[in-house]
Amino acid sequence: MAEMELEQEGEKKFIVQHDRPECIGCAACTAVAPEFWEMNDDEKSDIIGGKDKDDGWQELDIDDKDYTENFEAAESCPVNVIHIVNKKTGEKII
Repeated sequence: MAEMELEQEGEKKFIVQHDRPECIGCAACTAVAPEFWEMNDDEKSDIIGGKDKDDGWQELDIDDKDYTENFEAAESCPVNVIHIVNKKTGEKII
């Protein structure tokens, strides 16, 4: 039982999603959250450690401690291509 609780505690609660094809490369996300965002050679941002999807989007699972920084990155994006989704409910938070 304790092992199951530990698994749930370590489980990432949110997914950061990046609609990379629509990114305009303004670098606001990298200024706000440099531990999670970087600029690529094609002048678009990337999620550091994110998973590239076939449709060009990127995703990264995060936990509570990384939520605020990524939420602020999403808020700073002028074209709203950064989203945070609650993994349990599927609710799109931003």
